[in-house]
Amino acid sequence: MSLENLNDSDELRYLEYLKSGRREGFDFIYSTYSRLLLPKLQRMVKNNEVADELLQDIFLKVWINRNDIDLAKSFKGWIFTIAQNTVYGYYRKLALDIKMQKYLIETFAEFYNQTEDYIFNKERYALLNSAIDKLPAQRKEIFNLCRLEGKSYQEAAEILAISPSTVSNQLVSATKYVKRYVFFHSQEFIMLCILAYLKK
Repeated sequence: MSLENLNDSDELRYLEYLKSGRREGFDFIYSTYSRLLLPKLQRMVKNNEVADELLQDIFLKVWINRNDIDLAKSFKGWIFTIAQNTVYGYYRKLALDIKMQKYLIETFAEFYNQTEDYIFNKERYALLNSAIDKLPAQRKEIFNLCRLEGKSYQEAAEILAISPSTVSNQLVSATKYVKRYVFFHSQEFIMLCILAYLKK
């Protein structure tokens, strides 16, 4: 079947085969869509071996999630969403590499240094809360008191019965961790990672 005619009755029939677990359905879909996806993956990651691995991951997800295929909707849109998420996952893993983090902080130093406002944006509350939850108990309390409730070092120190210098030191460590966590887990950062990688 030609790539220009991907929504005909033949594809629907093979998608039904795929949903029911028949190998010929998977083989047809793989043959058809791998030719569409592979060139895009190669352009996105600039490495043929990685692109091949990602392609296999995509079709493994297709097979595992075949029961989720909606025959009334575009299969092309569904598999391209899987492909996009797989590429983002690859770059997210790459971004969490320590050497890559150092490189990206240097490359995007201005953006990284401005993340004080960035992390408190309401669109990132889920990431912010996730980062805060991972802090040690005392550090979490200090961060909440000083950063979220706006209390002074002295006020936080009195509430927690510790010294203001301890509050200061713990807050520096907490802020550094939260800032890095939000920066390196945000969708925008993954896009920056992709851009940096493609420029190398």
